[in-house]
Amino acid sequence: NFTYCPATGLAKGNEDSEFAGWAFPFPGVFLTEEFISEDEESEIVELMDQDDWKPSQSGRKKQDYGPKVNFKKQRMKAGSFTGLPSFSKKIVAQMKACSVLGSFLPVEQCNLDYMPERGSAIDPHFDDWWLWGERLVSLNLLSKTVLSMSCDSEDRIQLFPTFSRENGELSLPGSFTETTTCKNSGEEGINCILSPRLVPSKEVTVAIHLPRRSLVVLYGDARYKWKHAIYRKHIEHRRICVTFRELSAEFSAGGRHEELGKELLEIALSFQGRPV
Repeated sequence: NFTYCPATGLAKGNEDSEFAGWAFPFPGVFLTEEFISEDEESEIVELMDQDDWKPSQSGRKKQDYGPKVNFKKQRMKAGSFTGLPSFSKKIVAQMKACSVLGSFLPVEQCNLDYMPERGSAIDPHFDDWWLWGERLVSLNLLSKTVLSMSCDSEDRIQLFPTFSRENGELSLPGSFTETTTCKNSGEEGINCILSPRLVPSKEVTVAIHLPRRSLVVLYGDARYKWKHAIYRKHIEHRRICVTFRELSAEFSAGGRHEELGKELLEIALSFQGRPV
């Protein structure tokens, strides 16, 4: 019932919902369009299709490049991991230009193949917090889709009334409780109070539209407070999602498993890998 606006960082109430005319800040999303060119996309997909796609859950197929992990027992080792694929070296280098990815060092890559004929989808979920770090990075290939965000928290979200500037951009008033001059029924100069509205988090869902060849990063609240999903209705054509993950603090400098983290990063960034 809300749609994320990359230009403002706000989740805006959809016009056909009860939240039309309301919005709230939705932190923790970085989205950049046209991250790679059409030629680069074609080349990457062609290289992927030279390797086998293994059946995965919910009508998806996958290719994994990463360490061997037992999430239940919280154990990890290199296993047969030989690194990220060679074609990802350029992608990872390009990420450095993104403001939120300057220090990003991926240790795992997962390619997921979605097809409408297979009913491909992924249910609302959090990515693991024990192993994977804060930033989740996904490159959306071959077709557009929608990343659906939902929250199970008992918290409430503070919504604010929105108004448009002359250029049509969505904006929020600087002070939400101040008396301001507004237009109403064609009359100008009427004082009105812009009062916030509290709604349960569970009643709010946010759509993040992912254009073809866009790169999206989830971090902060969008990573740890909001679950993400891809629903069947949003898979219209073949779609490939390339997700990169970094290590958590436990496997990073100063962490309990720092040495293992170093070993895995060295393997990952050799860019000599095949799917495990």
